[in-house]
Amino acid sequence: MATDRIDALVQESGGSDFAVRIVVSGHVIDGDEPEAAGGRNLGPSPYDLLLAALGECTAMTIRLYARQKGWPLDEVEVGLTHRKGDVEGRPAWTDHFTKVIRLHGPALSDEQRAKLVEIAAKCPIQRTLQGDPVIETRLATS
Repeated sequence: MATDRIDALVQESGGSDFAVRIVVSGHVIDGDEPEAAGGRNLGPSPYDLLLAALGECTAMTIRLYARQKGWPLDEVEVGLTHRKGDVEGRPAWTDHFTKVIRLHGPALSDEQRAKLVEIAAKCPIQRTLQGDPVIETRLATS
């Protein structure tokens, strides 16, 4: 969970009208839209990757905290859903994320489990999504 600059390059790959090749931190990922949205489902959609990033960060944050505390966490699983729809008190078509955390470790106390769930809500990706990020968009000059 580094805070240094990260660069990514996303280029159309030609596999479908929306297929892209994503190169980030030495990794290559194919992305696409599902067939129902006009793609060929050649890779995760942008919302798939966003949801996966939230889950990955949540699991890593829990693991880091448990390790720092020396707690007997054997494994962490994070199930996630994303939907757009009405959320009481919010505008229509609000993004609604749900995280369900499964903590494996029979020696974990109820207090430790509660603290790990609390910590899960503090992962950097969740803080970014709940914050007010600045996104600058500009045209390349060359």
